[in-house]
Amino acid sequence: MAPVAAPSPPLSQLLEHTADAVRAVRGGRSLTDVLAQVPLPARPGTQALAFHVMRRLGGADAVRKLVAPKAPPPPVDALLVTALALLWPPEPPATPPYADHTLVDQAVTAARRRVPGAAGFVNAVLRRFVRERDALVAAACRDPVAAFNHPLWWIERVKADWPREWQDVLRAANRHPPMTLRVNARRGDAAGYLPRLAARGLAARAVGTHTVVLAQPCPVAELPGFDDGDVSVQDAAAQRAAPLLLGAGLPAGARVLDACAAPGGKTAHLLELADLDVLALDHDALRLARVRETLQRLHLSAELKAADAGDPAAWWDGRPFDAILLDAPCTASGIVRRHPDVRWLRRPDDVAALARQQARLLDALWPLVKPGGRLLYATCSIFRAEGQAQIDAFLQRQPGGTARLDPVSPGHLLPLADNGSHEPAAASCGADPDGFFYALLQRP
Repeated sequence: MAPVAAPSPPLSQLLEHTADAVRAVRGGRSLTDVLAQVPLPARPGTQALAFHVMRRLGGADAVRKLVAPKAPPPPVDALLVTALALLWPPEPPATPPYADHTLVDQAVTAARRRVPGAAGFVNAVLRRFVRERDALVAAACRDPVAAFNHPLWWIERVKADWPREWQDVLRAANRHPPMTLRVNARRGDAAGYLPRLAARGLAARAVGTHTVVLAQPCPVAELPGFDDGDVSVQDAAAQRAAPLLLGAGLPAGARVLDACAAPGGKTAHLLELADLDVLALDHDALRLARVRETLQRLHLSAELKAADAGDPAAWWDGRPFDAILLDAPCTASGIVRRHPDVRWLRRPDDVAALARQQARLLDALWPLVKPGGRLLYATCSIFRAEGQAQIDAFLQRQPGGTARLDPVSPGHLLPLADNGSHEPAAASCGADPDGFFYALLQRP
């Protein structure tokens, strides 16, 4: 008999866990790390609430300051902004996650358990917000941080980089992303996988040969053939990496480096599409273990090595590579809708620091490409400093004729249907992709 799942805790307890997550993110901790420490029965509900709150944190914080200018103790403040974010009016056709009276009652219960003396204060603030919601939201949203739910420095950078699209880009970051699948090319295609999904009651549509977009997200355990390696979860924008690097094709056994491989989705995609000799690097041995797990599930193999890709003297055997994939560390500004805490964790100086790291990796890895070979530079960022500006600077550092940008390079892909890139993003076909940057560099 299958074990019976533990019931989800009451909303008041989920609010407590979510408020703890808000405090942790404000203190610089990743939401992923925080959620991993939440008790298992409460984890799904806490994650859903925490993601919602992160997408409304700017507005909720602004309203709290309007109705309670003197900041309450941190545990009370975190609980208040959590509840305010959940009471925030949703964009049509969405509906509020909870009825107002339920949310207020459960927040007061949580306050009474955590900080008994603050229960009355929490009750008064939330009831005032419910009564005056339209006026308070309008007043708060005069501040761009509240209107767009991003730090001001982030808003200004997006506006400078994308003066026509900036508002749409920021709004897109606050929407729920689709669940996109990659059908293992060694085992089938999107058209053949759709009936298997339909048999499980999962609505979906094919986007291209091997990409499937689900109508609604679901646990991976519900995906037919997932444990057997028939399918993986990977955003449509990320699925462009392997075909771009392979181009018209590499010879069987071609030597390929995935320089920053974890968690292994792009490594696996390369091996699904071609017979390659792949070396997958990552500086973090624990993250490299995820690459191994991914490859084992998909029945694929590659050489794995924990090493700093920017220090080839420590790991390179001297044999040049036919192709290198450099999915470089970045701000993750293109995948904020999947990781809504990122915007609140990043600091303005991080962009320049990461750009320096990207330049170091490019300069270190380019000499490892054999003549006639290629390097695909990628970041899941919408910031030009980590994309086109980075590649422009790299090309200027190379002696004439020793590196060129392939015209098939998509450049910046914004998470919009009309992204202004050289090629239409997968969003144009309905896949609604993340923000990415790709530059394919060729060595003559």
